Amino acid sequence: MIFRSLAVISTRAYSPKPTARQADLMARGLPKQTPIPNVKDIIVVASGKGGVGKSTTAVNLSVTLSAMGKRVGLLDADVFGPSVPLMMNISEEPLVDENNLMIPPINYGVKCLSMGLLVQSGPIVWRGPLVMSALQRLLRGAVWGPLDILIVDTPPGTGDIHLSLTQNVPLSGVLLVSTPQVAALDVTARGAEMYKKFGVPLIGLSENMRHAICSNCKSKIEIFRNVTEKYAKDLGVEVIASIPIDGSITECCDTGMPMALKKRDSDYSKEFERLGERILKFIDDKNKK
Repeated sequence: MIFRSLAVISTRAYSPKPTARQADLMARGLPKQTPIPNVKDIIVVASGKGGVGKSTTAVNLSVTLSAMGKRVGLLDADVFGPSVPLMMNISEEPLVDENNLMIPPINYGVKCLSMGLLVQSGPIVWRGPLVMSALQRLLRGAVWGPLDILIVDTPPGTGDIHLSLTQNVPLSGVLLVSTPQVAALDVTARGAEMYKKFGVPLIGLSENMRHAICSNCKSKIEIFRNVTEKYAKDLGVEVIASIPIDGSITECCDTGMPMALKKRDSDYSKEFERLGERILKFIDDKNKK
């Protein structure tokens, strides 16, 4: 009986449309969304699934947008598994101004903050209230502005961090990230439905590792079958980027040099430039409306 009840709860939690009671509770329970001072747009990089290259996408997208002339910030909202400090080659704790506000360190033209800069050793073993308090500190306890775009790298799942973001700050949109496997896309779709329920627009879906580029003839080598398009269509979005897998990605992540900058003429970097252009077009179209 217990297992049956849990199954019913799980099914209801992931139903595509909220019940009338759920919709009412969400409408009454949403606090007032307050913008971050001097930050024009906030873009969330999300995927319900872990290990699909979400942080790598957030890092390379951030440095690409910065290279395109935008003022960019990168918030690592993965409190329990922060990886942005390593990928961005930042290790120093943020300075604090006279108002007790953190000054995000800058590298590659991007302002960065992460729990990994505040707690540099040992595990973070916190319950929900502490996690949400930490997120508020990273969001509002820092001098982020002036920024054109704040990119938020989120943890897997649809838990406290995601709910706190949707409830407390006006999000411009969500960039979905997944690898082209049904197991990953199923979970990504569930995460997308959560954001849709809270009225956050989906920008599109970026797929990672579907293909590689031959180093000799530069042709595409398909690694996985094309299942991403179907999921994107079901979610009402487009696949706006297909990032190739490259053996240099691991080295770039481990040494803190984003590959989109290290290999500016590669297909990898060019795909991130296209992704950046799609993000900027989405923001421009949204602001015109």
